[in-house]
Amino acid sequence: MQSAVNLWPLLGIAAVAAGFLLRANPVLVVIVACGVTGWAAHLPVMHLLESLGTAFIKTRNLPLILLLPLAAIGLLERFGLKEHAQASIARIRAATTGRLLTVYLLAREIAAAFGLTSLGGHPNMVRPLVAPMAEAAAEARHGQLPEPLRQHIRAMSAATDNVGLFFGEDVFVAFGAIVLMQTILKAEGLDVDPIRMALWGIPTAVTAFVIHAWNLRRLDARIRRETAPEVAP
Repeated sequence: MQSAVNLWPLLGIAAVAAGFLLRANPVLVVIVACGVTGWAAHLPVMHLLESLGTAFIKTRNLPLILLLPLAAIGLLERFGLKEHAQASIARIRAATTGRLLTVYLLAREIAAAFGLTSLGGHPNMVRPLVAPMAEAAAEARHGQLPEPLRQHIRAMSAATDNVGLFFGEDVFVAFGAIVLMQTILKAEGLDVDPIRMALWGIPTAVTAFVIHAWNLRRLDARIRRETAPEVAP
């Protein structure tokens, strides 16, 4: 006899989605989702409170881990990190926005492939360094940029970091997804070597690099097109 699986606790996921759609306070959303899940699973109130307390004790140092690097980056920006980065890239005549981001994409993929996923990221690399340097490379060649184009360059800088990390870490043998797939396959009777699984991520990473590098080349063409002086009739 197989007992029916209680799917009502999954309402907690709906509570999380609804809370973020409504842009409610994240802490309040988590607490409400925990309450909804516990109610649907018929858990005692004291057990829910103990679970929340245990989770808080385990993660109470997490804000320091997140906030200290941001504080350091903020101090560096205050003392001219962005301006120095822009001035440095403006002195390289061959630098364009697309070429700069292509080099960063390659470095990000290679670093992620070796498990160095922390050597990048939006708050600690893209915003203070990569995006300002990409803007400076465009301004050094084409002058003042229109605001929509400037925002597009920033978006492409963030997208470059995402692509490099996402497809580069698939090549790392100790990546969580590879370990998870190897565990599931082993439970089904298929003994697969994690190294072989990681090697099969190389063609995907190379393909992603080529496609995004082409998009970055198109970005250079768009910058030239949108900053070209208008010819009077």
